[in-house]
Amino acid sequence: QVQLVESGGGLVQPGGSLRLSCAASGSIFSIYNMGWFRRAPGKQREFVARVTSGGVTNYADSVTGRFTISWDNAKNTVSLEMNSLKPEDTAVYYCNVQYDDYNGDEYDYWGQGTQVTVSS
Repeated sequence: QVQLVESGGGLVQPGGSLRLSCAASGSIFSIYNMGWFRRAPGKQREFVARVTSGGVTNYADSVTGRFTISWDNAKNTVSLEMNSLKPEDTAVYYCNVQYDDYNGDEYDYWGQGTQVTVSS
């Protein structure tokens, strides 16, 4: 059993900042990727950012230069610092973790989502 606890969503004005966090716990032996996706109203879920266990980061073009992803290995927590937010960043943001359990089985697990609304 794995739990992903997301926090940090909310309402912010255009140009503002928010920080999302996602803490993973449970039957996790080794995490190899943690990341964030989002789904805007009326659209499909899309990739936002990812960080690997080796510290390699990837970003969607739409957020490059504005968002920063980081991973606290000791706490199994991934954070997403979002700056210069735009109305088009409004979406439900989902934490994603890819990991192995103690049996060596691979899993791709999703959080429940946290709402981010950018509006004046």
